[in-house]
Amino acid sequence: MKSYLLAPLALVAAGLCVSCGDTRIEAAPEAHRLTASIVPSGFKDGHDSYNAISAASDGRIFYVLSSEKPEVAAQMYVYDPTSAKSKWVGDLNQASGEASLNAISQGKSHVRFAEADGKLYFATHIGFYSIVNGRETPGIPPNGMKPYPGGHFLSYDLATGKFENLATAPHNEGIIAFQMDTRRKRLFGLTWPTGRLIRYNLATRTLQAVGDVSGAGEAGQGSAFRTICRSLTVDPGDGSLYFSTSDGKLHRYQPERGLLETVAGDDLRKDYFGLYDPSSSGHMGYNWRQTFWYEPENAIYGVHGNSGYLFRFRPAEGTVEVIDRISADSKRSGMFDQFSYGYLGFTLGPDRRTIYYLTGGPIYEGGRLVRGKDSTAKGESKGRENLHLVTWDIPTGTYTDHGSIFFLNGQRPNYVNSIAVGRDGSVYALSRVSEDEHSNTELIRIPPVTLTRK
Repeated sequence: MKSYLLAPLALVAAGLCVSCGDTRIEAAPEAHRLTASIVPSGFKDGHDSYNAISAASDGRIFYVLSSEKPEVAAQMYVYDPTSAKSKWVGDLNQASGEASLNAISQGKSHVRFAEADGKLYFATHIGFYSIVNGRETPGIPPNGMKPYPGGHFLSYDLATGKFENLATAPHNEGIIAFQMDTRRKRLFGLTWPTGRLIRYNLATRTLQAVGDVSGAGEAGQGSAFRTICRSLTVDPGDGSLYFSTSDGKLHRYQPERGLLETVAGDDLRKDYFGLYDPSSSGHMGYNWRQTFWYEPENAIYGVHGNSGYLFRFRPAEGTVEVIDRISADSKRSGMFDQFSYGYLGFTLGPDRRTIYYLTGGPIYEGGRLVRGKDSTAKGESKGRENLHLVTWDIPTGTYTDHGSIFFLNGQRPNYVNSIAVGRDGSVYALSRVSEDEHSNTELIRIPPVTLTRK
């Protein structure tokens, strides 16, 4: 994996303590501990989930637990804060009309939900993979099974509890990124593994392939390989869709004009983020990791993955401003985040001014660093992960690290790439939970924290 911070500028900016030519990592003081509770689902096949969680307008928390088995589909659940209980909502194979297809299942939803007119909209993705020539590819069907049929755009009616299958992605590809223009009733998706932009118009019930937007995507070989962006953002004012590519370029799609273009001006190729080869795997390159539209400034706020830098992109001006590093202990030590792809647990809170961010960091014991970057190619944590909750107040620029997160039994949440914030400030995420030697993914709840502002 070719990713590292540039020296000397980025080393200083990242927070490394440099003395007499020697790099010295200083342990952070003991932070406040947050205790998270586990909400069991009973789904023992639950595997790592990305995004796949949102707070609905009625206060309930909807989420999807993924599956890596070819014959087992992802399962959707809802948590009701008033009863502190979770219940099963649906099987994504059934929701997609594929319960009897005997094909590789709809094993994931890799996206957050969008809400419009009493319905939740989202997309499905493949969860079963095969490694071919060292590269993750759509799973080769076991004997007797059909290939993956393609991801779906789905809706879920909050009042009736009924799903509707809206459309299927072309060429048997999953939908790895999703966003909705809720004002104009348009759904957008990026497919995997080639990185094709698609759109669905609710009014006309039509699906359109806009085009390939990221080289040959993650299906590419050699110089044609590009990691696909995982976060799409819509400007609610004019309906433009924005996304990044791993070479750092920013792109805009204007549905009204049918125009797909590269944004003129600035880009994400920043020294602070590190140095990346866009054609190599194992990282997100210069892609933004997670973003949202911030209406008071007509701007997109986002976080870069591996470096954990907060930035602001102003589309009207074509400028990208690097604001600060918001990576908890990683900020203090100058190290990269634990997960080389970066964290997806980044969202705007219900007060519409506070950013909530779940991020990992190095682990210290007795003042010594005992664990830094993850050892696997994709940053997968083999052991402990020092997950922190960080908030950032946008108007005042106030950064607060609320501390490390633990379960009651002393274990740490692990492999968290999701977040939702409830009306009362409770933070929800999907985390690996270990029981004996078995590990599966479950919903966790972190109690509200006190927000600080300058």
